[in-house]
Amino acid sequence: MKRGRLQWLLVGLLAYAPLAGALEFRSVKEMGAILYDAPTLSAKKLFVASRYYPVEVLSKQDGWSRVRDATGSIAWMPSSALSVQRMVLVVSERTEVRASGESSAATVFSVPKNGVLQLLDPPQGGWVHVRHPDGASGYASISDLWGL
Repeated sequence: MKRGRLQWLLVGLLAYAPLAGALEFRSVKEMGAILYDAPTLSAKKLFVASRYYPVEVLSKQDGWSRVRDATGSIAWMPSSALSVQRMVLVVSERTEVRASGESSAATVFSVPKNGVLQLLDPPQGGWVHVRHPDGASGYASISDLWGL
């Protein structure tokens, strides 16, 4: 391969390098999805995740996803139990969801710890546009959330 082509190939690979380490977050789409200690239904059942609970997908294997939750626990679950709908988990004692992405903006609603919100837009300037399951929307501080 000529030197010029090799240089362009390396530039192209470097451009995609950040995407290789990108985090993949999903949410549980079924009520009461069981998480296991291995990728098989005969494995030990570890816990049950509620609908909309966000998880980070670490790897995939034969229809199973190895996931991590907000506490750092790692388990396996059927990939079919995951949704592409992005949800975030409130990890502070309470988050105030505001009318705009500013701390001085009016509070639209608040959500207690372990509440889930739908992610509407990517974070910007320390805030993220979210929607409550009841339909209300606003902006929450990214420091109060997990799953971004």
